[in-house]
Amino acid sequence: MRFRLASLIAMLPLAAPPFITAQSNNLIFPRSVAAGSAFSVKSSEASKGTLYIVGLGQVIKRDLAPGQSANIEAGALHSAGHYLVFLVNEGPTETGSLEVTPAKEVADLSFLARPSRLPVSLRGGITGAVYIFDPYNNLVTAPTSVTFELSSPNSTPQKRSVMTRNGSAWTQFDSTAHQGNGKFVANVGAVSSERVIGQVPGDPCGLRMIAVPAGGLIKLQTDPIRDCSGNAVPDGTVVTFTASYNGDQSTVDVPIKRGIAEAQIPTHPGAVLTVASGVVMGNQIRWGNK
Repeated sequence: MRFRLASLIAMLPLAAPPFITAQSNNLIFPRSVAAGSAFSVKSSEASKGTLYIVGLGQVIKRDLAPGQSANIEAGALHSAGHYLVFLVNEGPTETGSLEVTPAKEVADLSFLARPSRLPVSLRGGITGAVYIFDPYNNLVTAPTSVTFELSSPNSTPQKRSVMTRNGSAWTQFDSTAHQGNGKFVANVGAVSSERVIGQVPGDPCGLRMIAVPAGGLIKLQTDPIRDCSGNAVPDGTVVTFTASYNGDQSTVDVPIKRGIAEAQIPTHPGAVLTVASGVVMGNQIRWGNK
């Protein structure tokens, strides 16, 4: 008996094509069931046998009396996929196939949000992707509506609903104009998952400085440095002051402190003074007469 069962399992294809019938002459059972559902298998055989339901994720064994049903209780068969069903008894082995589909209930989300930190006002800068699962961790492949929402302090929430395809859905949002942590939520019915997106100021915008005498030096100081949305550029951002004169050049790199940057450089009549931060250039000042 054991040899015949092992040989049968080896010969039967686990990835059977969809047109294989779900019922043999003497076995009666559903063509497909949802994962976790209860169902029964009945045989019209006159002798007692052993029923096997075999798939890549599970094997279920039940004794089957003549003319009676073997009950598969709720939750017993929970891995979605293609299963082989066969009855081993004294006569020829009866076989069939069964499709176990994911349950319709969504019990969990796998939510990926990228990036975790980005500049403000970046078009299409935030991406969210969701995979949905039933109570038995099967990917729910039936089309399902997923609601994405991005909310941030002092900004209007962005909200969008997307239908899943093959168990997944994704969307893109612009980062908001205001710095701060944004709350990015994916929701399916009563199931939700949340991620935090840090939105930081962008590059300086409208960078300007003034130059005043300071003894034998020139004191350079910027106006309060903000990005194009009005957010204060964080302290520690490097600002570069440059003085060009007689074919030479002096450069000073300083970090922003308390919202501004300042430095002192030697006095050179006719020097051209410039300020920059990264690739952003500010105003230009010509100092005195050459």
